[in-house]
Amino acid sequence: MSFNFIRKLPVPKDIKEAYPLSSESLLIKEKRDAELKNIITGNSDKFLVIVGPCSADNEDSVMDYTLRLAKVQEKVADKLLIVPRIYTNKPRTTGEGYKGMLHQPDPTKESDLLAGIIAIRKLHMDIINSTGLTTSDEMLYPENYWYLADILSYVAVGARSVEDQQHRLTVSGMNIPAGMKNPTSGDYTVMLNSVVAAQGAHSFIYRGWEVTTDGNPLTHTILRGAVNKHGQAIPNYHYEDLIRLHDMYAAKNLANPACIVDANHSNSNKQYKEQIRIVKEVLHSRRHSADLNKLVKGVMIESYIEEGNQKVTDCVYGKSITDPCLGWNDTEKLLYDIAENLV
Repeated sequence: MSFNFIRKLPVPKDIKEAYPLSSESLLIKEKRDAELKNIITGNSDKFLVIVGPCSADNEDSVMDYTLRLAKVQEKVADKLLIVPRIYTNKPRTTGEGYKGMLHQPDPTKESDLLAGIIAIRKLHMDIINSTGLTTSDEMLYPENYWYLADILSYVAVGARSVEDQQHRLTVSGMNIPAGMKNPTSGDYTVMLNSVVAAQGAHSFIYRGWEVTTDGNPLTHTILRGAVNKHGQAIPNYHYEDLIRLHDMYAAKNLANPACIVDANHSNSNKQYKEQIRIVKEVLHSRRHSADLNKLVKGVMIESYIEEGNQKVTDCVYGKSITDPCLGWNDTEKLLYDIAENLV
């Protein structure tokens, strides 16, 4: 057989019992989840900023980074809700390269998925305990979501996953905001269809169980740019792109029309410094249009302690080993600029 079955992994229930969320952290999550829900539904005027490394590759540097975010959050609490981007599993275009902490808790060592499951749960928990901030992660593997279902406050479904049935149906069973990115082709219809699917109720097989879901009305869109047939990046954060999305939302019977703009990836063509300009342009569009002020609920920013990226073997503390990121000094200034320039 082409499959080699290595070992039976613990089910999520066992991992949760072995590494439970504290009662204090549960209260923090409840409060933060309510704030997030109010932003997506329009009951709060706060602006959502999902910010952090392209990949959460090292517990020490990620904790250092999120502690810095927590200090900023205290100062802008009346304007912004900051959600650390703690992405612990990474989609790889060719299947090669570092696939995230889930696969390799230590990027310099071989894959160890059991250690990875424990490491990512502990990392998300430690951030809540140490900073008072709850976290976001990408749902790359729908079956693995349940290991973190009681911890995460926000989930993103990536451009390569958004057309997948199992991703859409799994989101329909969540009770937290979930962002569906436009596919790499840039097709808005595909993205909005995924929102329709996830907002609906379903019956399907999940982790060996027959399950039903009620639908997730907090499912929304994320614009991350596209790639054309020549491999060239096509941004979709401009005013005209946002208005088009607003009009397409209006034509559908969807709860809580909402959009997050991802300032990196194909919107910046991975030119990480461009994220600063892109975020400011999005804020300008919101100020210019009352419709966009209601639609655009926040931004995503890829950021770490040191700017740029490096090879795994370089071992520079707090520098991305996947896509290049904005450095901390620029990030801190940008967060304050966002707070000052909201409508």
